[in-house]
Amino acid sequence: MKFTTPATTNPIDQLKVVGRPTDRIDGPLKTTGTAPYAYEQNKAAPHAAYGYVVGAAIARGRIVSLDTSAARRAPGVLAVVTADSAGKLGKGKMNTANLLGGPEIEHYHQAIALVVAETFEQARSAAQLLDVKYVEQQGVFDLAKAKNTATKPKDGKPDSKTGNFASAYAAAPVRLDASYTTPDQSHAMLEPHASIAAWEGDTLTLWTANQMVDWGRGDLARTLGIAKEQVRIVSPYIGGGFGGKLFVRAEALLAALGARAAQRPVKVALTRPLMFNNTTHRPATIQRLRIGATRDGKITAIGHESWSGDLKGGQPETAVMQTRLLYAGVNRMTAMRLAVLDLPEGNAMRAPGEAPGLMALEIAMDELAEKLNLDPIVLRILNDTKVDPEKPGRPFSQRRLIDCLRTGAVEFGWKERQAQPGTRRDGRWLVGMGVAAALRNNLVMQSAARVRLDGNGIVTVETDMTDIGTGSYTIIAQTAAEMLGVTLKRVVVRLGDSDFPVSAGSGGQWGGNSSTAGVYAACVRLRQAVAGKLGFDAQEARFSDGQVSQGERSVPLAQAAANGDIVAEDHMEYGELDKKFQQSTFGAHFVEVGVDGDTGEVRVRRMLAVCAAGRILNPKAARSQVIGAMTMGVGAALMEELVVDKRAGFFVNHDLAGYEVPVHADIPHQHVIFLDETDPMSSPMKAKGVGELGICGVAAAIANAVYNATGIRVRDYPLTLDKLLRGLPTVA
Repeated sequence: MKFTTPATTNPIDQLKVVGRPTDRIDGPLKTTGTAPYAYEQNKAAPHAAYGYVVGAAIARGRIVSLDTSAARRAPGVLAVVTADSAGKLGKGKMNTANLLGGPEIEHYHQAIALVVAETFEQARSAAQLLDVKYVEQQGVFDLAKAKNTATKPKDGKPDSKTGNFASAYAAAPVRLDASYTTPDQSHAMLEPHASIAAWEGDTLTLWTANQMVDWGRGDLARTLGIAKEQVRIVSPYIGGGFGGKLFVRAEALLAALGARAAQRPVKVALTRPLMFNNTTHRPATIQRLRIGATRDGKITAIGHESWSGDLKGGQPETAVMQTRLLYAGVNRMTAMRLAVLDLPEGNAMRAPGEAPGLMALEIAMDELAEKLNLDPIVLRILNDTKVDPEKPGRPFSQRRLIDCLRTGAVEFGWKERQAQPGTRRDGRWLVGMGVAAALRNNLVMQSAARVRLDGNGIVTVETDMTDIGTGSYTIIAQTAAEMLGVTLKRVVVRLGDSDFPVSAGSGGQWGGNSSTAGVYAACVRLRQAVAGKLGFDAQEARFSDGQVSQGERSVPLAQAAANGDIVAEDHMEYGELDKKFQQSTFGAHFVEVGVDGDTGEVRVRRMLAVCAAGRILNPKAARSQVIGAMTMGVGAALMEELVVDKRAGFFVNHDLAGYEVPVHADIPHQHVIFLDETDPMSSPMKAKGVGELGICGVAAAIANAVYNATGIRVRDYPLTLDKLLRGLPTVA
């Protein structure tokens, strides 16, 4: 099925099942510990041996010798895999560095060996016996120092220009010119990167934690030098990803190589330190914002430049993207520059681009509002736009930013905010409020599904879509139930297997909308087949309450499959609507903080998110996604920072003791409001993504609240105590 014209009325609009707050159908399995994650697939791959990954002890250089003899003689050891023993390996399209290093070392903790043994303890012990000698080379690890060497990325659209930014900025009566920094950050999901590999002849099965099954299958085949058809990936349950599991990582490749060497299944999980330095992270940025405005607050010039770093051949953190769309202004300029750094690979982390970009832009907007003596919400509303500012002939499909801001202002009690910073007190606490706008683009991806009806009236959906804790099982079941007129209890959903039709996968907040659209397409096919079997007109037939009806005639749905299952498969692909209309999701974040007047301790007191993101398929799951994203925003604002050892080139705090993330005590009451919205330009579901919108702008809202509480403007994240202590106002 091809989606080329705006969606009209269809069975989803009944909203008998879709759009209802629904408990997760996979919840009982997960809460009872019976949902098998990648490392727990013991029934599927019995008698698996254990692999232990060894990472490079240098950040840049060469291995001159790697003696494995002592490790091979150790008790229980079955095999040792190195670059020398693995044979010729390719590199996946999605990988910047080689997953198995040697002799060249590209970054610290790059995997250089796998020790396979009967038990995990034996593998770990033997790994300590490897004798590795290196020749270390000088690396580049400091983004600030490398900034002047940064160049324009070759791919994508690193620069954009509209009008004459330089002239308009110089002529503006009110100007802001400020720089901001965001640090390297880690995904820090609960489940580690883990895989179990088993070979049957020359065919590999990999049970793994991977968000994009088809991408992973292709890249693993490419790396091993075998046909894609020789690889099967199974990822039914994933314990968090946030983008860190979009691509095949070292443990997957090494499990495959280890299983081949040991001639039995092998399971491998990265230790937490290896997750920080061996996998991907959100890259640090240096951002400069220049905004010029008239004295009444209309933006006449806006410029946003960003610098980030990555390994050679990597990609920039696209921190300027939201600035191209969020506010009006005729004269515009954005630019991204990329420095080559010898740090572990930088790549996608929840809302890449917009999340760190809004951390800068939305502070800049508050600073501009102060210069103009305007309320920050008023400034944002003054500069709203209904068209793409860089392409004025291209309207937004839906844009309700003003509604988000105004709804949030009323709900949060914004009128109680004191415009003068540092003037509201609660005992020893300085109290402030902050706001930030949120934008995240709505992306749609081709997605397929297979739907089966059996003689008992059970509908089974199969697609390689993944559930990374987002609720994919449930919204897919809701879609099938709505389309075929059955209850959720009559729907079985099977996900995360490369033997199933290729879906959109989980990433870029495209998964929910795209995967359910693919299920919609397959269900349309199944409805046609069922109607034909039962002698109904497919266009006129009604599917409801387990019955198929037309006029006065009604037949049980199950009767269509009385002589055998009926199977339908289709995919949803997209035409030009996303090019004719800018499709984005919008939101507004409101935060109240208390700052201890003596210690500078910041406590978030209240949080509100107002989101406009198309039809919300399952409000209960969507709320969970947004409050989780808001929690990540608290981490980004106040504590998350991968600290770089700029001499040795690694992340020092590479565990969950040193890399701080929010815990329950850090998070107050969170309230989420979804505006009633449908977007017929997006898909037949009229939905959009929401899981990443929830983090966009949160950190800036907190930074703005801290400023309102203290009068201290922090432009370098995270907002730690040392950045506040010296400037705290006296608390009587």
